[in-house]
Amino acid sequence: MRIVVTGATGNVGTSVLRALAADSRVEEIVGLARRLPRVQYPRTRWLQADITSSPLAPMLHDADVVIHLAWLIQPSRDERMLESVNVLGSRRVFEAAAATGTALVHASSIGAYSPGPKDRAVDESWPTDGVQSSFYARHKAACERALDALEQRHPELRVVRLRPGLIFKREAAQEIRRLFAGPLLPSPLLRPGLLPLLPVTDRLVLQAVHADDVAEAYRLAALEPNARGAYNIAADPVLSPAELGRLLRARPVRVPVGVLRAVAEATWRARLQPTPAGWLDMGLGVPVMDTRRAREELGWTAKRSSGEALLELLEGLCERAGADTPPLAPDAGGPLRVRELLTGVGRVNP
Repeated sequence: MRIVVTGATGNVGTSVLRALAADSRVEEIVGLARRLPRVQYPRTRWLQADITSSPLAPMLHDADVVIHLAWLIQPSRDERMLESVNVLGSRRVFEAAAATGTALVHASSIGAYSPGPKDRAVDESWPTDGVQSSFYARHKAACERALDALEQRHPELRVVRLRPGLIFKREAAQEIRRLFAGPLLPSPLLRPGLLPLLPVTDRLVLQAVHADDVAEAYRLAALEPNARGAYNIAADPVLSPAELGRLLRARPVRVPVGVLRAVAEATWRARLQPTPAGWLDMGLGVPVMDTRRAREELGWTAKRSSGEALLELLEGLCERAGADTPPLAPDAGGPLRVRELLTGVGRVNP
């Protein structure tokens, strides 16, 4: 098999390349990226491509599957640029897959879901209209609608949508910090036990999964010819306020949602951090996902718990961990993170 991976140099993409390379049925992997890395992976060749402008159909020629991971989180202050990649660029990938008859595995997200319950798990039939105050959720929902239309026009095309929770691994620590926390975060303070109090609210109930486990789900979805439709992907246990407190060795302290949101919005507007308050709205709004379908139909199980994935990320943050690709490079922010400050903290893609 020949498999093309867009966004192949990031948190999930690098894990997907390793998972595919370990499967003898995969003869060639083509990694598409805007910025080519120095690192090499087995049976993988790199092509420089921008999904907003590059001719994509020739790159999918003779491919059996395209795994579409390319996505922008920053610059959070330029939604036009974000939409050009996340929605319009994704549509170009979808249309190229349809034009070439290439099976499509798309990186959707828990963020595509409409607000739902935190006290019970929902399956893949839960509405996917997103949380409207979050650009990320709106864009993921827009891609879901684009895939609905694609499947109506091309019922013969195999389309898979994976909807994972928060995705962590050690090597992605500096990328995740740059995208979500910014240059002012004192990373050493994130070591469990150093901060005695953990601000929480009752709906701060999260689902997480290790990037390598997500990559295994992508491998299974790509290589299983009967895989179609949506699959929720998350590890156990659900990260409730009590569980987060246990993992971080901190005492959960209830804080009104309005206070948390006001702090998030004020610090974003003051350019102290790059994450607008819509991310908090999404985290508090989305439901808990039931992963039964992925287990029963794909044969997928997480090898690491959600807590293990989170603690590995925190260890990576404390140790400035990274990898040898442009998004994951530990020094991408420049000396003393000065390059991040010069981007305007959410104004330019770091």
